[in-house]
Amino acid sequence: MNCVSYNQSTGILNFPQSTSREQNQQQTTNLVPHPFAGMEKSVMVVGIDDSEQSFYALEWTLQHFFSPSPENSQFKLVIVHAKPSPLTAIGFAGPGTADVVPYVDMDLKRIAARVLEKAKEMCTAKSVNDVTYEVVSGDARNVLCEAVEKHHASVLVVGSHGYGAIKRAVLGSVSDYCAHHAHCSVMIVKKPKIKH
Repeated sequence: MNCVSYNQSTGILNFPQSTSREQNQQQTTNLVPHPFAGMEKSVMVVGIDDSEQSFYALEWTLQHFFSPSPENSQFKLVIVHAKPSPLTAIGFAGPGTADVVPYVDMDLKRIAARVLEKAKEMCTAKSVNDVTYEVVSGDARNVLCEAVEKHHASVLVVGSHGYGAIKRAVLGSVSDYCAHHAHCSVMIVKKPKIKH
């Protein structure tokens, strides 16, 4: 194999003679190191649930940070789904609650599996294969902030549900909580409204 040599005294690269221009171009292309070569990738955590806004945030992230060539991205992707507890999902505790809990838990597990399956399909469609997927039980606000700590993430991405002020005050906003409590930059991705 012909190698490129470097003359330190003159500062000139000497390219070997090749039989075709294509071979020479291929050899010179291999000389340019990737800008992130040797660097450890930063971690980007994306919080997802079963909402349209959540999947839009993941799609937006894949498009803007992992396309057109995911291997050149400066980020390692971690996708986290927070599975609420059955009692939280039921929202009340009364007679017969204990009978309902196993069914609600089973349904929450099915939802989590469906959410992760869709996330995997989206990542595969964009050729993003180096992804960590996690389902963690608990309140999404705490789960996402803990995932940031666990993975030493530099960015957390969440979708915006676009709640009004009253609904946000009653339910609490995951994105608002994370923006104030996560120990990293938080990107809140809003799905554009369709104008009629």
